[in-house]
Amino acid sequence: MNQSPETLSVVLAGGGTAGHIEPALAVAEALTARDPGIRVTALGTERGLETRLVPARGVALSLIPPVPVPRKLDRALFTFPFRLVRALLRTRATLKDLDADVVVGFGGYVSGPAYLAAKSAGIPVVIHEANARSGLANRLGAFLGARVLAAVPGSGLKDAEVVGVPVRRSLLELDRPALRAEARKFFGLDPDAPVLLVTGGSQGAASINDAVSGAARTLGDAGIGVLHAYGRRNSVEVEQQEGAPAYVAVPYIDRMDLALSAADMVLCRAGAMTVAEISSCGLPAVYVPLPHGNGEQELNARPVVEAGGGVIVPDAELDPGRVVREVVPLLRDRARLDAAGAAARGAGHRDAAARIAEVVVETARHGKGAGAAGTAGTSGADATTEPEKQGPENRRTENE
Repeated sequence: MNQSPETLSVVLAGGGTAGHIEPALAVAEALTARDPGIRVTALGTERGLETRLVPARGVALSLIPPVPVPRKLDRALFTFPFRLVRALLRTRATLKDLDADVVVGFGGYVSGPAYLAAKSAGIPVVIHEANARSGLANRLGAFLGARVLAAVPGSGLKDAEVVGVPVRRSLLELDRPALRAEARKFFGLDPDAPVLLVTGGSQGAASINDAVSGAARTLGDAGIGVLHAYGRRNSVEVEQQEGAPAYVAVPYIDRMDLALSAADMVLCRAGAMTVAEISSCGLPAVYVPLPHGNGEQELNARPVVEAGGGVIVPDAELDPGRVVREVVPLLRDRARLDAAGAAARGAGHRDAAARIAEVVVETARHGKGAGAAGTAGTSGADATTEPEKQGPENRRTENE
């Protein structure tokens, strides 16, 4: 593919889950806002959410073979090297077809092959680590010499520049007061009562569902409405109280912009993207970190909580009584609620997407210049090896 010398081709690698895809799409948006001529392509696999989310946001998608890292001793472990080589060859061919100037990784199983393929082709890499503790793929990218960016300090990636989590512009600029009436009408919520938004992610969370639905009567008695996304694999049945604000339970929310506009407070998990989006909208939250993993969800929420923008409740301590104690006093005190919302908004990095885009363009243009200088100053066998000498080994990285 022939392109203008001034045109940049940026390849994003962050498929699999929304926690990897959404930061990538926010950066794609920031790149095209910075320069509409930049060509952005996302890498993904046919298994991930990217097949639905990426095209819907107007970003080109190229598929590569999935290569999940085996976690136990079984047949998949023995076939892993062959599947990895296949994925690397396909990914390297894709990067060549796209004339990639830079690869930007956000972690997950799409990123590993992308980092290795880029390294072998002499293409510079930028990594963003959204989580408070880095994942395996981003540790690999950092080891290979990528430029490292991180959401928060202490991710475990050396020389990482802390930039925050990139959030799409529509949420950064969301005018919640202006949309409040429309949003509440859309969901069938009381137009005036304080509203608690509840979500456990796309799959829902049984502990959150049980605790909040169990508190439904007390919340209703306190004059509090609820918008509860319980997950497509779950069910929640709450009897509506006569005279109380509506308790609206739905399996999934497509219009999250309206859900956030309708809400005064949120009760949710603490994935990096969840924390970033909610806090950027100025909503205080009760964060209930996943009880599994290495504890990164609590770390994700900690900066917002320390700023006064919410509280952390361990999953094991969440029950109807705890929901009432954390939610009712705040939702019934407008001054405290507004102060907590302002603290949440001020806790993040609202310019994260723009800063990452700046680094990506800088890295890509530096790579172009280095490649051109190497080609001009060498010949024969040396000319083929020079781009690798100028490649990602002198850069840094990070992600969710």
